[in-house]
Amino acid sequence: MNIDLDIARQRLTQRKEELVSLSDISSEARDTVALDQQSVGRLSRMDAMQQQAMAAATERSRNAELQRIAAAFARIDADEYGDCERCGEQIPDARLAIDPSVSTCIGCAK
Repeated sequence: MNIDLDIARQRLTQRKEELVSLSDISSEARDTVALDQQSVGRLSRMDAMQQQAMAAATERSRNAELQRIAAAFARIDADEYGDCERCGEQIPDARLAIDPSVSTCIGCAK
């Protein structure tokens, strides 16, 4: 099994760009919900607060994935990309094709 590092870099870069773009688009949804009793009733404000919380949780998930992507780039630079960080075995190409930022094989991911 021979991993094409150029393809891995392309996939990681593409996903990173997607995540940054999504984060930029959703930044308004994470803003503080303003208290304006004239325009927003109690239920509407609660709904807005719930949407804000969901947007913040999604942003935390994006940030975690961005950290995994940065770690994958570091593994490429260290010539360790594609090796399971727990057992040292090679991660199957199909697994890396689905998520190029994974750092463990299927057996160790359980």
